[in-house]
Formats: sequence, C-alpha cells, structure tokens
Amino acid sequence: MSRSVSEIIASLGTGIHIDGQWRDAASGDTFEVDNPATGEVIATLANGGKADADAAIDVAAAKQAEWAAVPARERSEILRRAYELLTERAEELALLMTTEMGKPLAEARGEVAYGAEFFRWFAEEAVRIPGDARLSPDGKTRFVITHEPVGPCILITPWNFPMAMVSRKIGPAIAAGCTMVYKPAELTPLTSLYVLDVLREAGLPDGVLSVVCTTDAGSVVEPWIDSGKARKLSFTGSTPVGKLLLEQCSRGVLRTSMELGGNAPFIVCEDADLDVAVDAAMAAKMRNMGEACTAANRILVHRSVLPDFSAKLTERMSALNVGDGAADGTDVGPLVAGKAVDKVVELVDDAVDRGAEVLCGGSRPSGNGYFYPPTVLSGVSAESQIMTTEIFGPVAALVPFDTDDEAIEIANATEFGLVSYVMSESLDRGLSLSERLEAGMVGLNTGLVSNPAAPFGGIKQSGLGREGGLTGIQEFLETKYLAIPVR
Repeated sequence: MSRSVSEIIASLGTGIHIDGQWRDAASGDTFEVDNPATGEVIATLANGGKADADAAIDVAAAKQAEWAAVPARERSEILRRAYELLTERAEELALLMTTEMGKPLAEARGEVAYGAEFFRWFAEEAVRIPGDARLSPDGKTRFVITHEPVGPCILITPWNFPMAMVSRKIGPAIAAGCTMVYKPAELTPLTSLYVLDVLREAGLPDGVLSVVCTTDAGSVVEPWIDSGKARKLSFTGSTPVGKLLLEQCSRGVLRTSMELGGNAPFIVCEDADLDVAVDAAMAAKMRNMGEACTAANRILVHRSVLPDFSAKLTERMSALNVGDGAADGTDVGPLVAGKAVDKVVELVDDAVDRGAEVLCGGSRPSGNGYFYPPTVLSGVSAESQIMTTEIFGPVAALVPFDTDDEAIEIANATEFGLVSYVMSESLDRGLSLSERLEAGMVGLNTGLVSNPAAPFGGIKQSGLGREGGLTGIQEFLETKYLAIPVR
C-alpha cells in the first residue's frame, strides 16, 4: 500500500545521522522545511553545528581503512540494490521531492529514474577500477600503477535536483571505497534523508555515510575542511560559494570537484528545423522550472527566423499550466522560495526597462506559494542583468544575431562555460560552432545533455572535474606508483 507524504516524512530520521544512529543536534536547535506550493511547514529537523560536524568527520576517518578494504564486488552490490530499491519506490520518492521542492510529479519521476541510474552506473564501475603494470623505457624498472580511494570525502549538494545531485556524488564515492560526510541543502533535505534510508537498507555499513542537515553551512563544512581528516570535497552550487570553498580547501590541499554556475547560450541558426529547435528550447529552458545550471539562459536566434521561432516558443510557453506540482495537469510548479521569485522579478523588470518586449507572462501572480509564470522576452539588450546572471526561473530571453561569428562572440562573452546548445540542420556547421563554443558540454539539436554514462562538468568559472561517465569515479581515486628494480 502506498504511503501518504506525511507518512513518508514521519518515517525519516531527524536530520543528523552519524555512525548508524539518528541524533538531535548537540545545540538542540531545529529548523523547518516547507512546501513551496503552499508555504506550509512539512517537517522539523535537527539543525547541526560544529559539534555534530566534528563527530561525523571523526567517524568517517575511523571507518575509512575498513571500508576501503571491502571488496569491490560487495560495494557494487550495495549500489545495485540501492538502484533497485529506488526504482521500486520511485512514485513515493517523487511525491516527497515534489512536496519539498515544487517540481511537477512527472519531472520528479524523471529525476528519480535519472538519479537511480548513477547508482547502477557506478555499481558497474566499482569492479572496473583500472591499473597498469609495465617496464620502464630503459628496461631497468617495473612500474605498477594502482588506484586507491582518496579517503574521507565532504559532499555538498544543492536544492534544485535533490535526488540526482546526491546520487552522482555518493555513487562514485561508494564505488571507489571512500567514507563520506554529507550536507544536503537546507531547503530540500528530506529527499536526501530518504536516499540515506535506502542505502542503509541496501547494506551500506554504519559510519560510511554520515549526514548533517543545517541552516548554517559554514559551521559544518569549514570544520570538516579544517579537520585534517577529510581528503576530498565535492560541491555543486553557486560559483561564489565554490570559490570560497576552494580557498578554504587550499589550506589543507584537499582534492576538489566543483560543479558551479552556468549561463548557457542556445543558438538557433537560420537553417535550423524550428520545430526541433522549439522542442529543444522547451527542454533546455523549462526543465525544473528553469531552476537548473544547464538551463538555456540566453536564447540567440538568427534574425531571419526570430519572428517564427518566437511565435512558436511563445505559444508553447503560454500553454503551460502553473500550479502545485503534486496536482494533476501541472506543467510548471512553484519556485523553491520567495527569494527565488524576487530575483526573477528583478531580472525581468530590468530587461523590460532596457527595452525588452514581454511576449507572455512577465508579472508575479497573486496568492499563496512561490509562483512565477512562463515568460518570453524578445529583444533583450546586451546590458540587461539577465544576460550575465543565471535566471533560475521560467523566463526565456531572446536575443537576435546576424552571423555565426556574432553568435559565438555573444555566447562566449561570459565567465561561465558549463553547457551550450546549437540548433542547425548542417552537421558541418553544428560541429564547427560546437568546437568554437567555450563550454564543457554541447547539445547539438537537443536540449538535454545530462546522462549518467557521460562526463558532466564545465570549464572557466563553471567548475573543476567531471561527474558521471568513465571519469566520474576517478575524481574519488588517487594514483599510486610502485617502482620495482629488474634484477
């Protein structure tokens, strides 16, 4: 029998889980989690601090050697069982995610499927960690190269994809043999706690993964960084916070993986199939209500097709139903918090003040919840804040261009380089533009690039390292070289 969301939440722990035990915060503090569609408080969790952080990292360090010695096949089977459990309980987890985060149920179901795939992928990678043995070029030394767990890892995830972001960090860490201390986003901790319960049921030993929920990230993360016991930090979030963490990690020379901000250009050439381009734009712009680092932030359209493209896109955007993500027929749920709506309002008003035309949407609705309507702006000027700031909302900003060189210049005029999109029916043109774009990922005639089997990550100020794919597990491994003289 399926459980209600209140029953699911009641079955979860308190928000601090260390060495297999749930506990209250050392300070006794708590914090509330609300439903962004209604503003209703749905859970109260322990609000961790430094004492809780210290206890968690002590356990991770104490358990590291024991966990690293567990055979790869056993680690693989834990991940495989977790994948199967998440797949079986997808509907339940999707409902929980929608309730605490706002995305429509259909999108939440998709995220559960996508996130669970990281556990299956890294279950398969756990038993394929490579090594090497060969002679030196002069024949006098045998080289033996192995890859070992980096050690206790600090994991920090954002609120926008609370299931997928945790699985693509925890998955490779488990596969590599690393213990973990984990801080979920304060806005969406319940999904993470559900995943923790699944991993425990799948057989993850006590102490391998400790979770500290908190509203004061610095009081938890900085003690972890400065403990001298952590060897790796993996963070997904904003670029300013990522820079701060890099500075802090430099004190102990910690390994880092950073998946940071984006400012994705979406280029529609004059030879694009406009129906394909609009489908791709809807996927790239409206996934998760636009609250994604991969979201199309600047939609650059060749002037000759701008009228037709903007009409088609406006028709599609105007037809979307806005409402509670848990309700039938909802296409666009609420944004995650009131501040998120305030930011979108500010960006849209600034663009309009600088000459942009509102083709649909463009104003905050009245009533409860953190809603903003799907919006299309045309003729957005280069000086608009929306051109340099991640929107993180359902707003499509259309910018005309006349030549490929102009499109590339606009697209690359940003400190970010996560993902770009190109729409063209010419393979040569599409490949040429893709090569010139300064981005770690490019979608050619598609608005979706994320795949557990592919390396996800950016260049410039969009981050360091890659998650997923064949390289994802390498982020959690150190290389060791053994030299043996030939006698």
